[in-house]
Amino acid sequence: MNTLPITSLADHNRKRFIAFRVLFNARFYYPVLAVLFLDLGLSATEYTLLNFVWAIVIVFAEVPSGALADRVGRRPLIIAAAVCMVLEMSVLLVAPLNGGLTLLLFCLLNRMLSGFAEALASGADESLAYDSLLAESRAAEWPDVLAAVMHWQSLGLLLAMLIGAAVYDPQLMNRLLAFLGSNLRVDQGLALRFPIALNLINALLVLWLALGMREPAAMHAPALAHKGTWQGILEAGRWILDTPIAMFVIFGGVLIDSVIRLFLTFGSVYYRLIDLPEASFGLIGAAMAGLGMGVSPVARNLVMSGSLLRNFLILAVLALFGLTGVALKIPLWGVLFAIPLAAAMTALGYIVSHTLNACARSAQRATILSFKGLVFNLGYGFASLIFALALRVMRSDDSAEQAFASAIEVLPLWLLFTLALLALLFRRHRIELSTRPAPGEARPE
Repeated sequence: MNTLPITSLADHNRKRFIAFRVLFNARFYYPVLAVLFLDLGLSATEYTLLNFVWAIVIVFAEVPSGALADRVGRRPLIIAAAVCMVLEMSVLLVAPLNGGLTLLLFCLLNRMLSGFAEALASGADESLAYDSLLAESRAAEWPDVLAAVMHWQSLGLLLAMLIGAAVYDPQLMNRLLAFLGSNLRVDQGLALRFPIALNLINALLVLWLALGMREPAAMHAPALAHKGTWQGILEAGRWILDTPIAMFVIFGGVLIDSVIRLFLTFGSVYYRLIDLPEASFGLIGAAMAGLGMGVSPVARNLVMSGSLLRNFLILAVLALFGLTGVALKIPLWGVLFAIPLAAAMTALGYIVSHTLNACARSAQRATILSFKGLVFNLGYGFASLIFALALRVMRSDDSAEQAFASAIEVLPLWLLFTLALLALLFRRHRIELSTRPAPGEARPE
């Protein structure tokens, strides 16, 4: 029965899309991500290489899944992503502590399932929500939808950071149990399972949300009926190569995103390095997550009032400032330099999504967004591989944390070098990129 209790399919899908994004990304283990895998028994190099595998899985699955979403519908891909999320959390929940090769295989399966979940959802969820609005001639509301996603996603992350860090601390959990009159005691081996278990609950809710979404089929099905999946991929790829704005926003975005995401992946290791207590990790993560509520109106104002080139210059300056600051490794106060990094990454996602959705045709939207996801994750995977090699070279007789301390000094130089290459490549399109686009709705075909 497809009858909805509300009259607007766009409003129905909009609400579920926002909730889907919030729960899909509100990971309770984020404040202790690197520490969790290390405490399970992995080495820093193994953890970094697993993130490389995660990115490679996305590389191979991203674009075909987007093209498949454009051909058979976005809802089936969103449901498959939710199923993968349930499985990835289940595998990590039962991974053996200090299990050697067995632990590594469990974590490898977790990273692969996580990569599939990311790839299947990437592009499909945005396309379904955007086309639902476009079908009712309401595409001009998309910036407001993105702002709402950013706002509620930030709140969800804030709560996940606070709760995830709290349940990861066995001393805090034991004090809470004692306060409640319980004789039960929790050790670190059990406490590290708590954020994962909470994430499994999130995954089940994500699956429920995905099952409730509805397809605005009339928007794209006729246009794709005569096309094969690979033909759709080739056409979307040619469109990106022929569209300087799309090329710039994708490749410029990946240069900034990959280096910031690499640092944030090791955030908990950095906090240890600058002498912050582990009990503060959740508060720091919550503060970073809460930035989105303040960044969302700023990002909306940027895309509505300025050119793409100006906006990217602002993000590049923020990223360089933050990376230079964290490279100094200032005890305690060094955490402040993570703020511009988190703000730049949040605003970047908004600007890239807004630009590509406004430019793309409905029949290619999921594939184009998947190309974006492919390039972003390929860039992150490449950066992770280079960083893993740097860690191995710099470690010698030092600890993993000291190797990390040396490696992060290269990050601002790496970003500056790659951004200089980007400026050279797009110097002929600077006038086009400096022009503020006229407001309007994308065509469905």
